[in-house]
Order: sequence, then structure tokens, then C-alpha cells
Amino acid sequence: MSASNIPSYATPQPTAAPAKSTIETLTGIFFEPGETFEALRERPRFLVAALIILALTLLFTFVLFQRINFEQFMRAQIENSPRTEQMTPEQKEQAVRMQSGTVGKSIAYGAPVIVFAIIFAAGGALYLLGTMMMAGSISYKQAISVWVYASLPPAVLFTVANILVLFLKSADDIDPAQASGGLVKANPSILLGSGSSPVLAALLGSLDLFAFYGLFLAALGLRKVGRLSSGAAWTIAIGIWLLGVVLKVAWAAAFGRAM
Repeated sequence: MSASNIPSYATPQPTAAPAKSTIETLTGIFFEPGETFEALRERPRFLVAALIILALTLLFTFVLFQRINFEQFMRAQIENSPRTEQMTPEQKEQAVRMQSGTVGKSIAYGAPVIVFAIIFAAGGALYLLGTMMMAGSISYKQAISVWVYASLPPAVLFTVANILVLFLKSADDIDPAQASGGLVKANPSILLGSGSSPVLAALLGSLDLFAFYGLFLAALGLRKVGRLSSGAAWTIAIGIWLLGVVLKVAWAAAFGRAM
């Protein structure tokens, strides 16, 4: 048989996922996350989803301070902080006046913008590094897309649930000291009393159903976008989650309150 008659067998190439519009991507992450992450590999995007998460955070903050007085909120934070235990009543009152003024309100609304920008950038970098260590294939833009879209559904459900509770509960029943972390507790920290250890609260608070939902989406996204095995994807997702738990516990130990 001559060389020209030898049949050639082309190596099958993975088919590209169908392109999705921004709206299809935003809705698909809830109902078809696997297909959505495959589309994000071909066309990574994250800006609109990131802005939605930020807008939801600001919306919850706005509704919260419509239901409870901002000065009352700041007073509770200061009174319950171990760092102010040695302060005199006059010093605490001065701190309340300073932090409940215009500057304090500006920080309360403006801080999430900076915090989320740092978290999204760092999260994408960690996913990129983790995927490279596991011999996967992913770009920084794809890594940020996985981080943001894995965060979107839990953020939507968490915010909607908390806003509903804010309107259903009487303002007198809302504890200002606990309100900043959300009123809906989907973790064992709900069993702790007000005087419990902040470190224990941070540890139990990490065992959260919303966080586990995000972990599932993160592992799925890393597997689809980074072309990783399921085990490698879960190793990266759980490893970074454990790093977050350590940071939360360290924060609670250093500042006397859970994040």
C-alpha cells in the first residue's frame, strides 16, 4: 500500500461551546452552570456579574441602614469590640460621633468597592496559580470569570434572603451588633450565644451552606474552564476555602469579632 493510500485519522479536537450572551450567562449560571462555564472558557467575562454582586452588597447596606439607625449600628460595633474595653464612656461616645458622621457613612458605602476589587483580583490570581500547579490550562481573565460567576448565585440568594428578613422582622428585633454579617445564618454559628468566642463563631460561620454552594460552582468552573480533573478542581477550591477560614479565624483572634 502506497503512502498516498494510507488512511489518515485526524485527532479529534474538543468542540467549542456555543456562545452565550451576557444575559444568557447570568441566568445560565443558576440553571446550567456546566454549560455556562464551558461558554466562559471560550469567551471569559466577569464585569457585569461583579457589578451585580457589588450592587447587591450596597443594596443590603442601604436597606439595613433604613431599618436601623446608623449611629445605633456604630454604637453597637464599638460597645461590643474588645479593642474598646479599656476606653472610658466619654472616649466611646466620641468614637461613636466620629464614626457615625458623614465620613463614617461614606466609608460604609465606599469600602465594599475597594474590598471587592481586591477580592476578585486576588481570587482570580489564586485560581490561576492553583490551575497551573495542577497542570491545567487557564488564563487570568478566565480565572477571574470562574471566581466571579461562582460567587454570583450564592450572593444573590444570600442578599435576597437577608432583605426579606429585614422587612419581615421588626426593627426592634434586629441586633445591630450582628447585622453587618447578615441576618440569615445558614451555618452552626446560629447556635452560639452573644457572648461566645469570636474565634469559634468565625470557625462555625465558615461551615455555611451559601459557601458550600459557591464551592461546588468553583470546582465545576475550574474543571470546565481549566480542563482539570474533578479531583484537581476540588483540591484547588477546598484549599483556597481553607485559606479563607484560616484568615477569618486569625481576624477574629486579632480583632475580637468575626468578619
